[in-house]
Order: sequence, then C-alpha cells, then structure tokens
Amino acid sequence: MARREQPPLCSSEVIHEDSVRAARDHMTTEEEYLSLSSLYKMFGDPTRIRILHALLPGELCVCDLAALLGLTKSAVSHQLKALRLGNLVKFRREGQVVYYSLSDEHVEEILQMGFDHIRE
Repeated sequence: MARREQPPLCSSEVIHEDSVRAARDHMTTEEEYLSLSSLYKMFGDPTRIRILHALLPGELCVCDLAALLGLTKSAVSHQLKALRLGNLVKFRREGQVVYYSLSDEHVEEILQMGFDHIRE
C-alpha cells in the first residue's frame, strides 16, 4: 500500500512580520466573513445549484422548475425561499404565477467560475 505524502510543516518559530502585516491589512471584518460564509452555504446544496443553473437563460415559475428538475413544487418552493433569503434569486408576480430569476449578474459569475474550476 502506498504511503501518503505528508504536507510540509514549518519547523521554524520565525514570524515574518512584513508578511503577517500585509495579510492583516488585507483582512476584512468578521461580519463580512460571516456573510460570505452564508453565501457559500447556499451553494452547498446540489438542488439549489441546479435551480440557479436552470435560471441562467431566464426566468421560470415554480411549475417550470419542478417539471424541469423532476421535483415537487413544494421542494422547489422550499429551495427558492432559501435562495431568495440569500439574495440569489428575485421574483415577480404576474397574476397567480410567480416568476423567479437570478438576482444579479454576480450569481451567474459565481456559478460560471465554479463550473470553470471543476472542469479544469
């Protein structure tokens, strides 16, 4: 059985002050880290990613999404609520039909960058 290569460890106790200071200056607030973590959690569910991907070409209603993805309207609605609260989708009402779309171009960019990364 092949042995796994162990990651290199720092065996020195030297602190590189300039590097630490540069990294510290680059850091942001704890609130922003929490917000970003919440955003990435939205992408942690394959159903939500499928819904977002389905909305790339344009808006769809819950019935359209349910038929496309092979899910119940209830399951789609549940995920859309999470995506709406995460500010990833928006909606508009036309009579009794509610149409969903991506909230802005950043959502499309995040999806595309993710697909580009995994396809490398």
